[in-house]
Amino acid sequence: MNDLQKIVQLVEEKKDKWVDVSKQIWRFAETRFEEVQSAALLCEVLESEGFEVEKGLADMPTAFVGSYGSGSPVIAFLGEYDALSGLSQEGGTADPSPIEQGGNGHGCGHNLLGTGSLAAAVALKDLMVQEGLPGTIRYYGCPAEEGGSGKTYMTRAGIFDDVDFALCWHPWSTNEIFTGNSLANYQIYYRFKGKSAHAAAAPHLGRSALDAVELMNVGVNYLREHIIPEARVHYAITNSGGFSPNVVQAEAEVLYLIRAPKTPQVQEIYERVCNIAKGAALMTGTEVEIVFDKACSNLIPNTTIETKMHEVFNEIGLPDYSEEELAFAQQLQATLSQADIENDMGKLPKEVADQLKGKAMADVINPYNPDSTPSIFGSTDVGDVSWVTPTAQLFGACWVLGTPAHTWQVVSIGDTSIAEKGMLLAGKVMAGTALEMLKQPELIEKSKKELKERLGDNVYKCPIPDHIIPASNEKN
Repeated sequence: MNDLQKIVQLVEEKKDKWVDVSKQIWRFAETRFEEVQSAALLCEVLESEGFEVEKGLADMPTAFVGSYGSGSPVIAFLGEYDALSGLSQEGGTADPSPIEQGGNGHGCGHNLLGTGSLAAAVALKDLMVQEGLPGTIRYYGCPAEEGGSGKTYMTRAGIFDDVDFALCWHPWSTNEIFTGNSLANYQIYYRFKGKSAHAAAAPHLGRSALDAVELMNVGVNYLREHIIPEARVHYAITNSGGFSPNVVQAEAEVLYLIRAPKTPQVQEIYERVCNIAKGAALMTGTEVEIVFDKACSNLIPNTTIETKMHEVFNEIGLPDYSEEELAFAQQLQATLSQADIENDMGKLPKEVADQLKGKAMADVINPYNPDSTPSIFGSTDVGDVSWVTPTAQLFGACWVLGTPAHTWQVVSIGDTSIAEKGMLLAGKVMAGTALEMLKQPELIEKSKKELKERLGDNVYKCPIPDHIIPASNEKN
């Protein structure tokens, strides 16, 4: 039995534990910076596996690092465990059935993500113990990936500075190594203050904060035509000023998320959006408070680690699905629109799309071709980690083909054996990749050299201002 086979065996030996952890985090469904039960469970498991755990890092009570071993190399596995609001859903059903109306749900599969990375860290630790291998393994408990950029705060605090390389993964509808770039982003609150009045008897005495929000949004909509096409600007009205139409709204708030390929491009759009907000305040006789909430950097790929990860992925291979699992996958896929499926399949290499035509689950590993991989239009705080240490990640099939992220279908399948098989596979691939890097230190040096070359004269600068504290800008 070679070392890679041993890794597979070590993950399988504790698979019941990992499935149980994933299911518990799925039930907790805690949103950004509030992952108290999820973080406590992960810390408890790490300590039971011999890791020393440091908690409450970078001003975040639910951020932690579990460490095992000593010396070099320092290997990081990144874990997430936050859910999304408004996506409560029963598990294992092909019908939209909220457990709690308006409740939370793991609509991006972070119950699987955090647990898969944990399985990888523990399996590598177990093999290191068996074979007396040197090095330090760390599991990074990273809160608030969804709208909080926990890793960005952790990077700002220097928590990744001594890491030799970092590995992570994400549940997806396909099996592939993620390469290419992601979008940097800023998230900002625009809080308008006006003056209340009786909307019928004395409207001239009022100054509507809600009018200011609406005018700002119209202005930003016109701005969209005049920014780079790769940029994205989204908003949500988080305070509409109350529920009484006969009262002029004295307060209103809108939360903006601005994305672009590079942080300086985000900064330029941000400044223009701020000017629009100030203009809306002038037009309505209100005042605006601009409150920076969070940000994250674009991703720096690393083909050295990605190439090794792809080799390990292919050597381990994919799981088999039972007839019952495939039948459920087909039922769930039937709830998706044809546009959803075509959008997903259209992103695949033609030879892969041809093989997957008519199937509900991806049963092939996409070829690795970093030169032909386009950038994604999403964002991830993994990007900040990738600026300070070589970083690679994989996508593992946990969802049916065509599934958009942040949907009830993701929540439903996230509590099934289909997704859990993808989670366990990801753990094996990450642990196997780390092992290969550990056995071939020249690959670690090569990955560091690649990162240095990609950055050139650029130096990491945290996109979140130093004075911003996690979640401090949320209104209760």
